[in-house]
Amino acid sequence: MIKRIYQKLFGAEPAIEQGVPRYKQTRVYQRLRANPQLRAIRHSLPLILHLTRQDLVERHTGSVLGATWTFVSPLINILVFVLVFSSIMGAKLEGFGAEIDQYAYSIYLICGMLAWISFANSLGRITNLFKDQSHLVTKVNVSLLALPLSVLLTETVIYIIGMVFFVGFLLLVDFPLSAYWLFVPVIYALQCLFVYALGITLAVLAVYLKDIKEVVTVVLQVWFWVTPIVYVMEILPGWVQRGMQFNPAFVLVDAYRSLIMRQQLPDLLPISLFAIAAFGLLALGLWLLGRTERDLRDCL
Repeated sequence: MIKRIYQKLFGAEPAIEQGVPRYKQTRVYQRLRANPQLRAIRHSLPLILHLTRQDLVERHTGSVLGATWTFVSPLINILVFVLVFSSIMGAKLEGFGAEIDQYAYSIYLICGMLAWISFANSLGRITNLFKDQSHLVTKVNVSLLALPLSVLLTETVIYIIGMVFFVGFLLLVDFPLSAYWLFVPVIYALQCLFVYALGITLAVLAVYLKDIKEVVTVVLQVWFWVTPIVYVMEILPGWVQRGMQFNPAFVLVDAYRSLIMRQQLPDLLPISLFAIAAFGLLALGLWLLGRTERDLRDCL
């Protein structure tokens, strides 16, 4: 019985052939390996890594500090959030310990801002990616599904640098670091999935609709201010607070704050709905790109 169930699920004998790992014998592995889209992404990875390195190193070419700005910019952001909002403005939040009241608002703000900066920059850049990289799309056999990964990798590196400085600040002010930090990469992975899925859809539309780039820029500006990033949600009316659970940006920011500040797991229902929405957008983006890829390359 167990053997038959195993064969139906994985299409392989439980026993391992000599020298061949068990997972490579499964039907799931063989199908994934044979999938043309995944194979194209795998073949495009060297180019994606090159584009990521090029973006990180050459974005500041010609400046005095050069690639050092990749580290300086996140550090300056952290210092501004700490010095301006804690020391100069004296903003405080209650309930996070008397010994860190001076920096409570800065911690609250940095949790949201680091996530938002990565979210907004990634989405804005992916939206116009096919047009910005039209010389690659039309002349190089690169997977259009793989191309946005270069943006996500670049913004992930910058996000990690910012988080390292953030952790250093938390240690400096004796803010406790809990085991819930281990779930931060999980939330960030969901964030990247959502941005990738929505970005792919918008990138396809941006090739045919020239106003998409400007619309996304305006929407991101409005989205930032309707999301409790620089203010607390408690100042909003009750009906707005209830509706905020359907704001993807708020779900992300609140999840980070739950893990880092409240030192607890975020609510599972909003996170589950967020994940479902991300996979739904991914399905839409893959379908749209599959239907238009040939015409899209010609249009560029």
